[in-house]
Amino acid sequence: MHSLLKNLVFRLLCTIFAAVMNNMKNYIGICALAIAVLSCKGKANDTQTEQVNGLYSAVLANSQQAEARQQGKKAQVVRLFEIPAPLKDRPEQILHRRGYTTSYNQTTKTPNWVAWHLTAAHTKGRINREQEVFTEDEDVAKGQRATDNDYYNSRYDRGHMCPAGDNKWDQQAMTQSFLFTNICPQNHGLNKYEWNDLEMLCREWARKYGAVDIVCGPLFTTSGEQKTIGQNKVWVPDAFFKVVLCRQGSPKAIGFVYQNVGKKQAMANAVRSVDEIERLTKMDFFPELDDKTETRIEAKAELSDWYIPRKP
Repeated sequence: MHSLLKNLVFRLLCTIFAAVMNNMKNYIGICALAIAVLSCKGKANDTQTEQVNGLYSAVLANSQQAEARQQGKKAQVVRLFEIPAPLKDRPEQILHRRGYTTSYNQTTKTPNWVAWHLTAAHTKGRINREQEVFTEDEDVAKGQRATDNDYYNSRYDRGHMCPAGDNKWDQQAMTQSFLFTNICPQNHGLNKYEWNDLEMLCREWARKYGAVDIVCGPLFTTSGEQKTIGQNKVWVPDAFFKVVLCRQGSPKAIGFVYQNVGKKQAMANAVRSVDEIERLTKMDFFPELDDKTETRIEAKAELSDWYIPRKP
């Protein structure tokens, strides 16, 4: 009886040992496979760059690239097609926000330009503007930034460059659209009618084409004394420009110039080629495009080439 019990115990131990060894082989195999995959992935991260042409956050893209550089890796290349070339002839402070990027000018107390990548998804959202207030941008030194008091009793609207309507998709984006580094003194009639109509049309284009790249800003053309408002002497634009790029299918671009006045201005009369607006602004738009495409699409502008929604 004792011998039989010892035999059963021995067989049981052998069975358990065999099972453990079999599982151990599987475990070792899985670990080896995982290590190989991770090793390949690490090498890919060290040697590859990826071009991302779709939805992104400029703030996130910059932080990710900085982190990658600190780790000695090549960062993901996010091509910001909407960002103009750097300016050399005027002050420029680049400020990356959740929904847009602005080039701020401490002399004029207005942006040189504001640029954003508007997707179909960003044309809608549940965030509303009712609780928002216009706010000084604390990333700009006092005395070099506009304030709400500058606009008080000035007879000019606080005109958005990147509109609140393009930022309903995110609370932070909406709040940041009310920073004065995104604002210019704008005639009330222009702000309420023509400029608003153009903003709505750009949202229609984003929905139609999937996404568009937009740059807009003030134009100062007066040769005499510059008109200003407020204690901080915020420059009053003579006009506003907007350029729009569509990269879906065969790329195309179009520009607009509206005078900063209250009289009616037909959209068809406001159309300009990007080349024309580059001459007016002394800026280089859409430099990330290849030279051949940039030359072709910036030379002319036809409103008929773009989708125009039917009026009800």
